[in-house]
Amino acid sequence: MAVRPRGGAKARVLTVIFALLALQLGALLAPAYACGCGAVIPGGQRSVSVDREVSVVRWDGRQEQIVMRLTVAGDAERAAWIMPVPARATVRLGDPALFDELDRTTAPVHRDRYHFWPEDGDWPLVSGNGAGGPPPPGAGPGPPGVGVVGRQRLGPFDVARLTASDPDALGNWLSANGFALPARLEGELRPYVDRRWEYVAVRLAPETAGIPLGGILDPLHLTFAADEPVYPMRLSRLAATSQSLGLYVLAAHRMEPESAIGGARSRVVYAGRVTARSGPVAELAAGTGFLTAIGQEFPRPPAISGDHVLRRAPADTAFQQVIYEDHLRTVAGVPAWLLTVVGGLAATVTAATVIFVRRSRRRPLPSPLPPPPDAPPLPPHAPGPIG
Repeated sequence: MAVRPRGGAKARVLTVIFALLALQLGALLAPAYACGCGAVIPGGQRSVSVDREVSVVRWDGRQEQIVMRLTVAGDAERAAWIMPVPARATVRLGDPALFDELDRTTAPVHRDRYHFWPEDGDWPLVSGNGAGGPPPPGAGPGPPGVGVVGRQRLGPFDVARLTASDPDALGNWLSANGFALPARLEGELRPYVDRRWEYVAVRLAPETAGIPLGGILDPLHLTFAADEPVYPMRLSRLAATSQSLGLYVLAAHRMEPESAIGGARSRVVYAGRVTARSGPVAELAAGTGFLTAIGQEFPRPPAISGDHVLRRAPADTAFQQVIYEDHLRTVAGVPAWLLTVVGGLAATVTAATVIFVRRSRRRPLPSPLPPPPDAPPLPPHAPGPIG
């Protein structure tokens, strides 16, 4: 029996250890501080990430509302979240039930679909294990260049609404409140400063001290004036991994993004009139009436070229995803195709047997044999040979 050298096993163990150290070092050097509609910055040397972000955009032609819910993870006990907005914003807590109702409204419809011939997974075409197939977000005065236009406490959130004349001033404010503005994020904020946008800065901190941030946070509801519906996406350029956007849009008509802004082509996963007469969706949709759910993937975040501007679609065509449950058609538990094949073979055999029997019964008598050439001629009126 061959014996492997111990040095090979030792080398493999060292390789695994170095790989794990590299992953930990990478997490420290490049924390995930970008999400779809803003930036999340952990406090101190801790880390925080946004595992999921779901947002609702409501636009009635003059005013935009964004309701977002973040699911965060990490070991940071506090973090700052920054979102640029095109005009002065008001902030309040959102209703968590809004997202549950939207999930139910836009969920795919399940329908049964029957097929005659066997497919993969049906007998006798069972492959593998026979499993079936897989089943759209310290207080203190601000330094020069930053205007604090509002401050409020909303549950676990300390919310400040800011104006900033340059990214350096915003960075100074964050630093004064215990947060460091990453250099790359500072550069990405420049276009918003040039367009004189404002910011909503939120300090995220659990109500119980010493507990890291984690889980689903309470939704935040922002309202501001807007000439056109826009969803900030530029800060997602800083993400180190691919990004996925799920966006609900409430407006008077079906809506769509003007462009892909560097991502994959957006897809509509639901479109339809709002039929609810009560509840959080009906309350938020008042004055609009059409719901569009949009999904989009961004495999290369640095390719994101700007913010999503939404426009009216060519038509208010309704759409809902349908998931078909495929079933093999059976008769009394027996596959219909098997009964058909067996029945067809039996009918064919029966028909062939009947035809053979009938042809056998109709077989003609053999003709009389002619006399041999050397036989004498028969006398007149003599009876001919008997067959």
